[in-house]
Amino acid sequence: MSRLRVGLGTTMIEPGLTGGRLDGIGVYTDAMLRYLPGADCVVQPYSWPHLRGSADAISVGQPLPQSFEAASLRDLLTPGAHRVHMPADIFHATDYRIVRMDCPLVATLHDALPISHPEWCSPRMRGLKNWLQRKAARKADHVIALSHFAIDELVACFGIDPQRVSVVPCGVDQAWLAAPDPAAVAATLAANGLRAGYFLFVGTLQPRKNVERLLAAYLQLPAALRAERQLVIVGAAGWRCEQLVRQLAAAAQDGENVIWLNALTDAAALRHVYAGAGVFAFPSLYEGFGIPVAEAFGAGVPVLASNSSSLPEVTQGAAVEVDPTSVGEIGAAMLALARDDALRARCIGAGRLRAEQLSWHDCARLTAAVYHAVLSR
Repeated sequence: MSRLRVGLGTTMIEPGLTGGRLDGIGVYTDAMLRYLPGADCVVQPYSWPHLRGSADAISVGQPLPQSFEAASLRDLLTPGAHRVHMPADIFHATDYRIVRMDCPLVATLHDALPISHPEWCSPRMRGLKNWLQRKAARKADHVIALSHFAIDELVACFGIDPQRVSVVPCGVDQAWLAAPDPAAVAATLAANGLRAGYFLFVGTLQPRKNVERLLAAYLQLPAALRAERQLVIVGAAGWRCEQLVRQLAAAAQDGENVIWLNALTDAAALRHVYAGAGVFAFPSLYEGFGIPVAEAFGAGVPVLASNSSSLPEVTQGAAVEVDPTSVGEIGAAMLALARDDALRARCIGAGRLRAEQLSWHDCARLTAAVYHAVLSR
């Protein structure tokens, strides 16, 4: 039996287009590129170039013949008359960038955020994202969702037939389950002004990540605990985060142990920062999956996470769950995980078991099964 030829959309991991920062979609795309070959697939990466058709920024994948914007316009003006030629058995778009192709299409749609919660998306891009995601949902032969929560949202917001959606959870690399070199961890922490045992958050600074309430909860902790444990925020500035950035700067200026690492892009360094954490805090208001939680589980860090959206499905009882709208609950969980050794041990052990259930190898295997199901219709 010949191996399946898979065209994979890799725009979200092109260094020249992302600036070297990988968000959740980028981490997912990178994992598919690395793990699908182990699921008996021959993977050919393809990336959309810049609007003007330049391929200068393309280094991971083979450049597609024109920009996504130009291809979408042609697709819109000549419906059904033109299909992009793809020398593959199937094409997998890991984001919303979909146009008609001459092979079956699978699309991973991570969430329905622009429609379900427009207040958490930039108004400038909201209409475009809604249109692109609706188009992707309509043109894909099959849709992959990352959680059952996400599938419910996609059905409700896009009217997708549930029979055309499969749930394939994200994972973590096996390397996360092995303790990193202590000397390397110490060097990374020293280079970033960190003292082991801190409260850690990882994610882009944007309204739905709820970092404002996390900061408020931290500042209400006992002074002795704040002196002992830093609050470390790792993530790039996103949409509507100006006030939060000012709050972080003001807290640091007031002598609080608040550190914002906004330029940490090295994967090994990020693993080291997880390894040095005492508590991972992820009170996000909305997630289609929440890869940082799985990473924290793998790194052996006790986790507090929201009791909403997809996160209870991901944590499955391995984290301390909090109401993300309650600063008091977030703070109480931070205090408990910092001081209650028995609770910490239970969360670390349960998180480790959960991380072992979430692997990119399994994600790739289940994704390949979706490809075969689509092609067998």
